[in-house]
Amino acid sequence: LVRMFLEDESIYLKLKSLGPVSHWVVSGANYTTLLLRSKDIRQCMEHMEADWQTVTREKDQWVMLKNAKFGRYVAASCAIFMQSGVMCFIFVTAMDTVEIQVGNETRILHVLPCAVYNKLINVDESPTNEIVLFLQAWCTIIANSSTVGMFSLAAVLAAHACGQLNVVMVWITEFVNEPKKTDGPKGIGVIVERHLRTLNFIGYIEKLMNRVYFLEIFRCTMNICILGYYILSEWADQNVQSLVTYIMIYISIGFNVFLICYIGEILTEQSKKVGEVVYMTNWYYLPDKTILDLILIIARSGVVVQITAGKMVHMSVYTFGDVVKTGFAYLNLLRQMT
Repeated sequence: LVRMFLEDESIYLKLKSLGPVSHWVVSGANYTTLLLRSKDIRQCMEHMEADWQTVTREKDQWVMLKNAKFGRYVAASCAIFMQSGVMCFIFVTAMDTVEIQVGNETRILHVLPCAVYNKLINVDESPTNEIVLFLQAWCTIIANSSTVGMFSLAAVLAAHACGQLNVVMVWITEFVNEPKKTDGPKGIGVIVERHLRTLNFIGYIEKLMNRVYFLEIFRCTMNICILGYYILSEWADQNVQSLVTYIMIYISIGFNVFLICYIGEILTEQSKKVGEVVYMTNWYYLPDKTILDLILIIARSGVVVQITAGKMVHMSVYTFGDVVKTGFAYLNLLRQMT
């Protein structure tokens, strides 16, 4: 940051410093937010543990396990995309060297991922150059780990909520269409209790993640703009190594922002499906009192469940499109300014 404000250099070099700095700052903010929300995270974990303990039927456990595996798969994919893209950038940058002339001496130094203000720290000497390079790589690993942890937590929690909603839909279908089945849910009260419990769990997810999502939407919008500018600049200079690295980071950022938007979309759609499942069953064969109970489930499912970014933006696939369009709009503005 000091170099960006005090060093007299081109806008492109300032933007090359802005990318890594913004990544570290937002990742640090996300990590701090998750630390402050540690009690809420523990509450969600205890909620998930209780759900697994109370569901005893093998059929229901299989539904929950299927969704849990999907959550783990998404978390692993997020880790691979995020770590590989940024680590490739660090590796390619560190392997690149530059020769500088200091008096009668020629020094070969590693290029730093994020340029440092030389009047504050002289990185034109060894081992200062190597130490700063190691510290920047280490900070990047920590920042990446916090970001991956946040995305993984969001994916696992959302997958569990979807699994619980699927279990509720199975119970409703069995209760209406197979009322004499002995191993099914005991009654409408059990179904309503599980439904409300799952909706409360989604409320916990919203409370836990809305600030983090807001920061991620902000970072992804800015990075789409900045990385697009990097890619166009490296394309003009025909720098293949940097171009490939920036494209990998670009893909990982696009995947991550799509992930959090898709999580909000799927939770909203799954919560609506509960009411649709009730409507599509043979409810008209049931007693009047039971029909009234089912109407309450339909009414509750009609209330839109939303995962938001800062309680301002509804996380959905449409939001992903808006983020991409906004990023490209700022990229176009940046190109015209430079």
